Amino acid sequence: QFTYFASDIAYHLHKKSRGFDQAINIWGADHHGYIPRLKAALSCQGFPEDWLKVLLIQLVKLWKEGKEVKMSKRSGEFITFRELMEEVGVDAMRFVFLTKSHDSTLDFDIDLVKRQDTENPVYYVQYAHARICSIFRKAEEKGLNFKIPDIEELSCLKLSEEIDLIRNIVEFPYILKEIVLHLEPHRLTYYLTSLASVFHRYFNLGTSKPEHRVISDDPTLTNARLALSEAVRIVIKNGLTLLGVSAPERM
Repeated sequence: QFTYFASDIAYHLHKKSRGFDQAINIWGADHHGYIPRLKAALSCQGFPEDWLKVLLIQLVKLWKEGKEVKMSKRSGEFITFRELMEEVGVDAMRFVFLTKSHDSTLDFDIDLVKRQDTENPVYYVQYAHARICSIFRKAEEKGLNFKIPDIEELSCLKLSEEIDLIRNIVEFPYILKEIVLHLEPHRLTYYLTSLASVFHRYFNLGTSKPEHRVISDDPTLTNARLALSEAVRIVIKNGLTLLGVSAPERM
């Protein structure tokens, strides 16, 4: 009886011959029994023990109109990946599928990710980016010439939300390092959502208190807040780019 085993061994031998230092396989959880024997076969071929890493992914449950979408290959009732992508869009697919660790079951709410509001996680992050772009368009309309401030000028950023934003921004490279070391891309979506949340909270301060708006009557403070906002925008855009998700300037 033909199995995956022989072809899997040949596949990995070929991959190693092409010069790759490490292989990362993403398998369904029901294939966990194949891991020990494949690693044993590769070990017999002289492969380093840590050359192959296998991530086992759990099932995805689709929800629509508050109910789980039941699928069955036997009855022919199922939604293909392409059909889901056409319904909710590439950005939503990529972002939401990376919101959970590979070893956690993902509940994909189709109605939620189609919504154009802050309940939709990808919209929430993209909207923060678009909001910052809007601030800079408004600054340009007012004739403000933004320039990179000196360290001393940034000392006027004293609101707790401003300090939280600075702390979040500084964490970005360390988050990326941890993601690479531990193969945990879901930490990036969590980080971006958290950063967007702090920025939205910061932006909304100006609704009730004009002196807390990014563009204020104080030129030095305005420039410092614009610099902070631009730093947030860059981090969000870089993070979304790494996820393969767009960063719209208008929404």
